[in-house]
Amino acid sequence: MISVLIPVYNYNISDLVSEIHKQLTKTDTTFEILCYDDCSDNHNLQESNSIINTFSHCEYRILPQNIGRSAIRNKLANDAKYDWCLFLDADVLPKTDDFINTYLSAISEKSEVIYGGILYQEKRVDDAQLLRWIYGNKREALSADARNKNTYLSFLTLSFLIHKRVFDSVRFNEDIPNLRHEDTLFSYHLKASKIKVEHIENPVYHLGLENSKTFLQKSLDSVKAIDLFIQQDLLPADYTRITKVYSKIKNTGISKLLSFVHCKYNHRFKKNLLGKNPSLLVFDLFRLSYYCSLNASK
Repeated sequence: MISVLIPVYNYNISDLVSEIHKQLTKTDTTFEILCYDDCSDNHNLQESNSIINTFSHCEYRILPQNIGRSAIRNKLANDAKYDWCLFLDADVLPKTDDFINTYLSAISEKSEVIYGGILYQEKRVDDAQLLRWIYGNKREALSADARNKNTYLSFLTLSFLIHKRVFDSVRFNEDIPNLRHEDTLFSYHLKASKIKVEHIENPVYHLGLENSKTFLQKSLDSVKAIDLFIQQDLLPADYTRITKVYSKIKNTGISKLLSFVHCKYNHRFKKNLLGKNPSLLVFDLFRLSYYCSLNASK
C-alpha cells in the first residue's frame, strides 16, 4: 500500500499524475495520490490540475493560504493513509513506465528510505537556462554507485520513498525561513538519526529548469540558508561542501581575500555564469566568496 504525495505551486501536474496513476493501476497495490496546491496564484494552472479529481483514488486540493515547502510536505504525510509514502516534486516525470514497480520491488523488511535519483535532458537547453542545466547534469544526475559514495548529501527530495513511521521521526523543519536547503537539513536529520538511505537506479527527469539569473539568485539564497542553519546549530559546520571548505580557511587570510574578491569582482562572476559558457569552478568560487562575505563581520 502506498501514498503518492505531490506538493504543487504554479505548475501543471496533470501529466505527472496521469502517468503515476496509470502505472499504479497496473499493479496489485492499494494506493492514493494526494496533490496539495500551496495556494498558487495562477488560476489557469489550478483549473488544469483539477482534472486530477476525476482519477480514481486521487485528490487535488488547493490550500487556503501558502504554508511553504516544508509545511506542505509534512501536511501531505500527515494526511497519508498508507505506510509507504512516495514524495514527488511537481516538476518531475518518471524516466520509465516501470518507475512505480521499481520502487515497490526495492522495498524490503529493513527498508526505511529509498532514493531513485534524477536526470536532466541530454539535449543542450537554451542559453538562458544553461547554468541550471550544466549544474544539474554534473552535480545532481548521479548514478546510484556515485550517490552511495556520499549517501546523505547525494539525497534529494524530488523523488523518494519513505516509510511513514520513519518520516514521522524526522519530518521537514517548519521553523526555518522558506529560503532553500530544507532537503539538506532533512538529509542531515536522516543521518543524525542513523536512518538508512538506499540509493537505486530509478530516476525521474527534472523538467522545471529556472533561467540562469533566477538559479543564481536561488543559489545565493541557499548560501544564506546554510549560514543560518549553522548559526542556529541546526547543521554542523562540516556537513556541506561549502561550509567544510570555509571551516578550513575562516581563520586565515584566504577568507578575507575571498570576501574582498566577491565584493570587487561580483559582476565578473555573473558575466561568466549568465553567459554562454558558464563554469562550475566559477560558480563554486562565487558561492564560497559570497559565504565568506556573509561571515566577514562576525
